Amino acid sequence: MIVDAHAHAWPDAVAARALKDSELSLKRYGDGTVDGLRAAMEAAGVDKAVCLAVAPRGDHVQAANRFVGSLDRDRFIGFGSIHPDLPAEELIRDLDANRLKGVKVHPAFQSFRLDDPRLDKIWSALEGRFTVTIHVGKVGAHDDGSGCTPAMVRSVVERFPGLEVIGCHFGGFMLLPEAEEQLLGQPLYLDTSWPPSTAELEPERVRDLILRHGPERIIFGSDWPMASPSAEIQAIRDLGLSGQDTAGILGGNFMRLRAAQVGRG
Repeated sequence: MIVDAHAHAWPDAVAARALKDSELSLKRYGDGTVDGLRAAMEAAGVDKAVCLAVAPRGDHVQAANRFVGSLDRDRFIGFGSIHPDLPAEELIRDLDANRLKGVKVHPAFQSFRLDDPRLDKIWSALEGRFTVTIHVGKVGAHDDGSGCTPAMVRSVVERFPGLEVIGCHFGGFMLLPEAEEQLLGQPLYLDTSWPPSTAELEPERVRDLILRHGPERIIFGSDWPMASPSAEIQAIRDLGLSGQDTAGILGGNFMRLRAAQVGRG
């Protein structure tokens, strides 16, 4: 099974606007709709995709969670949104109401810092029950990535050891040296998304990073529509890892994590 654990989709009525408001410097590889994502999955041979909701404000959280919670569960796994403007108890109730077992946190897009002390109660409430996918590093050339650094992610992991964290973009988009220093070998997962393509990184460096961190804690993600799932799958296969490690990265590792989270109730 191939699982794309990092994809975005929006309701048809708002997809174009959502893309316009997001990372402006990145090329688009789709229209951001659910049908567009499904077509990209079929072209790439992806069996399931994780749709990550990102609410820019607290008053958008319910709508975002309701949308990803309504998607076809045979093909899509919804990860909801949280925001420090809302109480932890309210956020958990909303995630449970929409049967969501994971959340996406994107500090730059949501206008807070990962070291915001208001998040501590939320991490504590999520700990042991939900997977937390965190955008780490820069958003583009206009952003220095200071709102969510690899060091900040490491602090969260150390202070909340029961929290299952997936650090996006190998742990630091456009901050790879810091990600390698701060996060390799730490008890979290790293995803492979690197728009517009992981293939832009030196294959030897990516392979070394994966082996140093542990292939069993690497999870495939494309960041569609900011990258092509087909091209990203090929980039992973071209790394020359063992068949077992490649299969784990392309789906097995995430499904094992998913099963553990669902089993915890």
